[in-house]
Order: sequence, then C-alpha cells, then structure tokens
Amino acid sequence: MEYSIKSFSTSKERGSTNIKETNVEFGTTPESSKVLASPAELFLSSFSACIIKNVERFSKLMNFEYSKAEITVVAIRKEKPPRMDEIEYVLKVYSQDNKLNINLLKKNIEKFGTIFNTVKSSCSIKGEIEKINDEK
Repeated sequence: MEYSIKSFSTSKERGSTNIKETNVEFGTTPESSKVLASPAELFLSSFSACIIKNVERFSKLMNFEYSKAEITVVAIRKEKPPRMDEIEYVLKVYSQDNKLNINLLKKNIEKFGTIFNTVKSSCSIKGEIEKINDEK
C-alpha cells in the first residue's frame, strides 16, 4: 500500500497539506502556530486517528457495539536531538456491550495499527483503555 499527500507553505504565513478531499492548515510561524496546529500536534493527531480508526475496525472483527470513542494523547518532547520521547494515551470507549473485551482491543490496536507500530519503533508508548458504560 502506498500513501501520497501534498503540502505547501506561504512565506511568513502558514502551511497546508492536501489529503484526498481534506485540506489541513498548520502553523509555520510563531503567530500562525498560536491558532493552527503545529507539525508535532498533527503527528499526534495521526497517532490518535490510527487508534480511533482501529476501534471501529475491531468493533466489527470482535463483534461489539459502541456509541463513541475518544482519546487523549500527551507527548514529551526531548530537545537534543528534538524528537518525541514518550507518548501516553487514554482511550475511552463508550459502550454497554458485554462483548467488548478491553484487553483484547488494546492488544489488537497495539499490534495492528500502522501508525502505532511506526511510532512505537522510535519512542515509548504507554496507554490505557477505559470502557465507559453509556446510558442510552
């Protein structure tokens, strides 16, 4: 499988990435970075999107229902050399389904997530998944 994107910037303003029918703007200056995502935040967004996508994927494979999922990601950046050193996440899956096996879901996400595995090869990742019993 191959992926392709196109990014560009306007001097002293902002950057933009075109992905299929989506345009994502990001900060390239101190001013634009105050209101737009930084490249580091976009990186973490890809990481979180990978996990959220796999909740949907594994809900079908593991045969469970859920109403929503949300994730909080926190990363620690090292300065020399500049890089992400530690990433921690908390994934909340809202579900009343007794078939939802949180341990198996975590194992599958951490084994089969493309972005997850790419990131795992360069920094430490700690995560937890919580099942939230939502009231319907």
